[in-house]
Amino acid sequence: MALTWRVPALLLLGLPLVLLRPAGSTAGLWLLATVLLVALDVALAPRPAALDVRRRPSARVRVGEPTSTTLVVTHPGRRRFRGALRDAWQPSAGATGTRHLLDLAPGGSRALTTDLRPRRRGDLRADRVTVRSLGPLRLAARQRSREVGGAVRALPAFPSLRHLPGRLARLRELDGRASVRVRGQGTEFDSLREYVLGDDVRSVDWRASARSRTVVVRTWQPERDRRVVLVLDTGRTSAGRVDDVPRLDAAMDAALLLGTLAGRAGDRVHFVAGDLAVRSRIRGGHGQVVDQVQEAMAGLHPVLAETDWRRLVGAVDGLTRQRSLVVLLSPLEPAAVENGLLPLVAPLVARHRVVLASVRDPEIDRLARVRDDTATTYAAAAAEQASTGRERTGRLLSTLGVDVLDVDAEQLAVRLADHYLDLKARGQL
Repeated sequence: MALTWRVPALLLLGLPLVLLRPAGSTAGLWLLATVLLVALDVALAPRPAALDVRRRPSARVRVGEPTSTTLVVTHPGRRRFRGALRDAWQPSAGATGTRHLLDLAPGGSRALTTDLRPRRRGDLRADRVTVRSLGPLRLAARQRSREVGGAVRALPAFPSLRHLPGRLARLRELDGRASVRVRGQGTEFDSLREYVLGDDVRSVDWRASARSRTVVVRTWQPERDRRVVLVLDTGRTSAGRVDDVPRLDAAMDAALLLGTLAGRAGDRVHFVAGDLAVRSRIRGGHGQVVDQVQEAMAGLHPVLAETDWRRLVGAVDGLTRQRSLVVLLSPLEPAAVENGLLPLVAPLVARHRVVLASVRDPEIDRLARVRDDTATTYAAAAAEQASTGRERTGRLLSTLGVDVLDVDAEQLAVRLADHYLDLKARGQL
C-alpha cells in the first residue's frame, strides 16, 4: 500500500474542528475517519496484478548510444484503472523516464517507452516493474512489483569507425593498381610484361623471354584470401584504465576497425579471446564476421589473473595452419610478456606474421617530465623505470620478429589499420 499527498491534506482539514472543540476525542474521531476512508479507498482500488504487462524485444545498441525499451500494458478489468508504473533497470543501462502515469479504460491498452543509454558492455537486464493502482478517492494505492523479463545487449563502442572511410579509400587504391612488383611469400601471379630497369631479376620468366625478343618478367598482385587472426587478451593487464578508458575497450576498438577493414579486403578474419581459458573463438569465412566478433566481445570482461598464452596460441593453431597475420591485442607489460608470451614468440613468428598492439599510458610520460619536489621526483623516477622496461621488452620482441605498436589509446586503432595496409602494400602478409 502507498499513501498519496491527499492523506496529510485530509488530516489538516480536521485542524479547524480540533481548534473549535479542543478535545482528544475530536482528534481521535477525525483520525479514525481518515483511516476508514483510506481503507475503503484501498479496498476499492483495482488489483495491480490484474494488469497484463509484456515487454517488446529490444534491438542491439553500442555502448553510449541511445535506445529504448517498450512495455505494453493491457487492462482486462471492468473498472477504470488509474495509477502509475515504474520500469526499473540496472544502473549501467542508463534508464531515464522510468515512471509512467496510467489511465486505462476497461479493456484498454497502452505502450510505455523507457529511454536507455548503456554505459557498459554486455546484457543489461530489467530489474522489476512496479505498478500502483489508485482508489476512487485517490487517497491510497495498492502496489505490487513483478518480474517482466527484458534485456538490451550493449555492444562495445566503436569510436574509430569514423576512420574507416579513409582506410577503405587507401585499400581501393591498393586494389586498383595494375600490378605490384614484389616477389615472395603470400603473392599471386598477375601477368607478364616487358622488363624495365629496376625490376627484380628473380621475377624474370626465362621461358617466356626465350619466345620473345625482349626480357619478360612476371608481375604479382596481393592475395585476397589471406587470414587475419585477432587475439584479444582479457587477462589481468587488460583491466587497467588509461585516461578513464579500460585498456580492453581500446583493444576491442582497434580489433573492430582492423577486422572490418580486412573483411572488406576479402581476407578471412578469425577471432580468439581469453585469459586463463579461451573465452571466445570464431572461425571466419568469406563473409563479414565483424558482427559475430562484436557479439562475442559484448560478454567479455577482464579477469584478474595472468593470461595463459599457451592456450591462446594453441587456439590460433586450431583456427588456421596457414601463414596468417596474427595480431596480439595485449598490453606491453614487461613482467606479463616476458614470463608468459616471450617463450612462445619464436615458434609463432616462424609460422605467422605477428603484430603486438598495446595501449600506452600517456600518464607515464607526463609523470616523467614533472620534478617540482621530492614526491614528484620519485614519481618521475618510477615512471622512467616503467617506460624503460616497456621499451626493453618492445626491442626484445622486435628482435624476435614481432612488429610492436605501443601507442596511445586514441591512436591504436588507426595505427594498427595503417600497419595492416602497409604490409599489404609491400606484399608482406
